[in-house]
Amino acid sequence: MLIKEAKSIVVSLSAPSKMPCKGYGLPALDACPVGKKLSKVKGSTCGDCYACKGMYTFKNVKKAQQARMESINNPLWAEAMVKLIGSDSHFRWHDSGDVFSLSYLKKILQVVSRTPETSHWLPTREKGLMSRYMAAGGFIPDNLTIRLSAAMIDSPAPTVDGLVSSTVHFNADPIGQPCPAPDNNGECGSCRLCWNKDVPNISYAKH
Repeated sequence: MLIKEAKSIVVSLSAPSKMPCKGYGLPALDACPVGKKLSKVKGSTCGDCYACKGMYTFKNVKKAQQARMESINNPLWAEAMVKLIGSDSHFRWHDSGDVFSLSYLKKILQVVSRTPETSHWLPTREKGLMSRYMAAGGFIPDNLTIRLSAAMIDSPAPTVDGLVSSTVHFNADPIGQPCPAPDNNGECGSCRLCWNKDVPNISYAKH
């Protein structure tokens, strides 16, 4: 598959300003079953969703996200994603959106398995879906770190056997490893902790 054909299927990859790599973004509410509910809950980690404001509200960004969402049904989607990720060292899934279904998760795993030189990071609030997948003997490739994201600010880390996590702290102390981005102009810089499954929990500061 040529790059041109891959782009015609996937539309584009996202380029989050904080990240040191390319990402993949979907419509925040349409692709976030749990996040959509949490967005209405005071004190939740989705209560002030960054992916529902700022540049994410621009017409061209929303159009691209919706087109990506629709492209997932294309039988060549996984192949096109593999082509666009190429030999990149790192990749971040869902700077906007989430794992909205089991069939979509399986497609993501296809992409990860076919890009073994790339370290993938997948944050998700879909604890129920991931719990069912892991309980059924679900396989997670070595080059993929799935982090369960806490639903509430200052809450304990969520747990599912076989997965790591992330939390958000505001009034409480960080749990485990604090994210160093606030001390680096809000950017990852050289940090790759989120991609490291040997780090049990990353704690992000609410700002």
